[in-house]
Amino acid sequence: MSAAPFDRLAERYDALWTKSLGGRCQRQAVWSWLDSLIEPGAEILDLGCGTGEDALHLEKLGARVFAIDASAQMVRFARASGADARQLPLESLESLSGDFDGATSNFGVLNCLRNLEPVARSLARLIRPGGFLAICVMGRCCAWEVSHFICRGQFRTAFRRFRRDGAPSSLGIRVTYPSIRNLAEAFRPAFQLMRWTGIGLCIPPSYVGGLSRIQVTRLARIDRRLAHWPVLRALADHRLLLFKRL
Repeated sequence: MSAAPFDRLAERYDALWTKSLGGRCQRQAVWSWLDSLIEPGAEILDLGCGTGEDALHLEKLGARVFAIDASAQMVRFARASGADARQLPLESLESLSGDFDGATSNFGVLNCLRNLEPVARSLARLIRPGGFLAICVMGRCCAWEVSHFICRGQFRTAFRRFRRDGAPSSLGIRVTYPSIRNLAEAFRPAFQLMRWTGIGLCIPPSYVGGLSRIQVTRLARIDRRLAHWPVLRALADHRLLLFKRL
């Protein structure tokens, strides 16, 4: 995975996603599941940390977080925010040493990798038995995205996630959308999928405009009630998978 597009995006990333209303609501939805897994003093590995938003949140819960990202510019912003971050692409994860209680990867980092098995092997070595792995990936079918682009007559974009070989993103990176079954198989036998939920079923993606703050806030409340339901969870923008290290 090339880091150059993310280097160019780094300065605008927080404005485009982290601080957008939809982005904040989706991130808070992830935290609502993740926070209960964090114990004070836990050693956590943050994969693809971006500007460090998740790392800083977990540190507030008492965790010690070691964050990595392929982008030097993302790491620069993360460090400036106070996160313990290091430039390291996931393809080089085998070079990392440590003994972690858990690991997290948020908002589509793993969608940028063609082969997850080397990452799974490295994480099996780095995470203690009984630890957790929480990964948030872009789902194959996003109801908001399909309806948004169909209404604009952009049918190719509306159904881009359904392509088996993935689709090019606006950053010029080819992104894949693995199924839940594919993800569970990629992390076996060291990890067992315990549960998964939708993130952004009712909360719109950040590129969907025209909604007020009150509307998005109300949609976020509905999201918390419905996004974990079978069938509905598969229509969300992202999917959060919670694994246990065996």
